Amino acid sequence: MSGQNQNQGNCDGYAERSHRQNLIPQTYPPSTDEDANADSRDWFADIFADFEPQNTTDGSYRGTMAKIKATELHYQEVFEQKFVEANTNLKRDRIRVTIKQTGNSLQLRATLPLKPGDRSSLGKEKKQYDLSLGIPANLEGLKTAIEESYELGKLIARHTFEWNDKYLGIKSREKQEIKIIGELLDTFEDKYYQTRQKTITSENTFANYISVIKRNFPLTTLATKNHFEEIINSFQGNKKNELIAVSSVFIKTFQLGFTLEVTRDHVTPAHREIPENDKIVSSFELFEKFALNRKNTNITDEIDTWEMWRWVYGMLATFGLRPRELFVEPDINWWMSPQNIDHTWKVNKNTKTGYREVIPFVPEWIELFDLQNPKPLKILEKKVTKIASVQNINWMRRDISRWFRKVGIEFQPYDLRHACAIRAHLQGIPIKAAADNLGHTVDEHTKTYQRWFGIENRKKAFGEVISQKSLIELQKNEILALRMENERLRLEAEKVKFSENV
Repeated sequence: MSGQNQNQGNCDGYAERSHRQNLIPQTYPPSTDEDANADSRDWFADIFADFEPQNTTDGSYRGTMAKIKATELHYQEVFEQKFVEANTNLKRDRIRVTIKQTGNSLQLRATLPLKPGDRSSLGKEKKQYDLSLGIPANLEGLKTAIEESYELGKLIARHTFEWNDKYLGIKSREKQEIKIIGELLDTFEDKYYQTRQKTITSENTFANYISVIKRNFPLTTLATKNHFEEIINSFQGNKKNELIAVSSVFIKTFQLGFTLEVTRDHVTPAHREIPENDKIVSSFELFEKFALNRKNTNITDEIDTWEMWRWVYGMLATFGLRPRELFVEPDINWWMSPQNIDHTWKVNKNTKTGYREVIPFVPEWIELFDLQNPKPLKILEKKVTKIASVQNINWMRRDISRWFRKVGIEFQPYDLRHACAIRAHLQGIPIKAAADNLGHTVDEHTKTYQRWFGIENRKKAFGEVISQKSLIELQKNEILALRMENERLRLEAEKVKFSENV
């Protein structure tokens, strides 16, 4: 072959290899664990790139699960698409291996020399086998299955295939050995986000999962059905229900192969005293009182911080917001814009129930609490720019409760949200409008929030209705009296007219 032809042949060979390499994930063999993790991220990077789950105003467990189901459905659609593409690419590259799915596992199907001790009914030396290598039926598993298919394809093409522990399934059985919870936790985050979109909301949820597992499950405990159930059943009430939910996610993420047989406890919510309007207004003044009476501080950032937390208090009271809805990418420009004539607050899409524009439940408190004062907003903006993770947001949320205690407020931040729900009912705002404004469904509004509608608020509601009825009755009587007076005057006028005619 001439030099030119040799170069051409080398170029063709390089092009062919490059073409085939573009068809499969570039993850084999990774040089380091860091490279492997980077390759894995590349493989999953665009799964949720164009995915936007349907927005929901349901902040309950049902609403959260609806979002999770939508995400899982999208993930499954991507998996099925890539599964078909993988087999198409194998066929195009003339790799005599097919990937197939059986339940939650992937196998490699290929015609191979007879397995030791096996015989062909047709007397042939080869037979079709489904090789189980312990590969899960998910995108990460599909990536592995593609790599293994090309590797097996090479052995078949070169007639060098031999039955070893790997292809006999011995290694896959070893992989299924039960691990301890602590070992699984090391890869929990990576596996969790292989099937989920990474957002501020999902990061917050995952941080809670990790915290619950570390606080309640001994990390040296084997991840078995009996151990999970034993620990869960040692608790009661909300604690038990939380462990059931978190454990179920953990078990599903690692495909541990069992389902928990535990029963959720029915929990009756404890009674809470929701603050009245005058209590909310008087508590607002406690922030400045605290600032005037506290010891001097030399920390510049701490001198005026109380003003930002007082602003946060006023916003929670006026709009019924969830605390984190003030810290997740707050649209301060819109809040201060002259075009915002209705004084609405825009909640960012990366929050519990997504984007919404909130109308103030008590518009006059915007001026009373000086909520458009630029000074606390500048402090907020400065703090928000330092937010690097969902943990920072959680710290700020916890700081609200800490400041409530510090200045002497006798109720909790979330009680201001409950107060808005009750106030809306007393104001006669339609339930659907109030629920949308608070960012939850009508069902959530009536079932969850109305349970705080105590006897005093019921008295108010009855009193207002009775007062309205009394006012209507009074107006009816006044109208009737005026009609009677008109009739009397009309009769007198007719009498006078008759007398003049006579």
